[in-house]
Amino acid sequence: MSTIRITKSFTFETGHALYGYDGLCKNVHGHSYKLDVTVIGTPIQDSTHVKYGMVIDFKDLKKIVKGEIVDVFDHATVFNQNTPHVELAKTLEASGHKVLLVDYQPTSEEMIIDFAAKINARLPKGIALHHLRLQETASSYAEWYAADQ
Repeated sequence: MSTIRITKSFTFETGHALYGYDGLCKNVHGHSYKLDVTVIGTPIQDSTHVKYGMVIDFKDLKKIVKGEIVDVFDHATVFNQNTPHVELAKTLEASGHKVLLVDYQPTSEEMIIDFAAKINARLPKGIALHHLRLQETASSYAEWYAADQ
């Protein structure tokens, strides 16, 4: 039986600021993120199964990633909860803005680690997260591979 990798791509807009950073990204700014999610498994061989021939239905993978990542992070501003940015977050929230406080510096590297954990927790038995690619700009991205963990 063949092992197959399938990938689904997602996009979302997110703002953030990197507290303590020595460059321009210390300022609140945003990115148009592209997230590629690749899972690995074997296609279902039971011809009576509604998902016959699929590793996972793209629709099911979309539901997981949208619920855990896209719907949460899209058009939100992300701050590290352990920094003075918490005060700015409170002000923004009081004005009706969508704010996320996380326990890490909201870099692409740390975000992709968070995303991997959230997606892994929701994948059905027999399906494994193979890798993620989080593109922050046209020329910059972070990758996470299960084999490296």
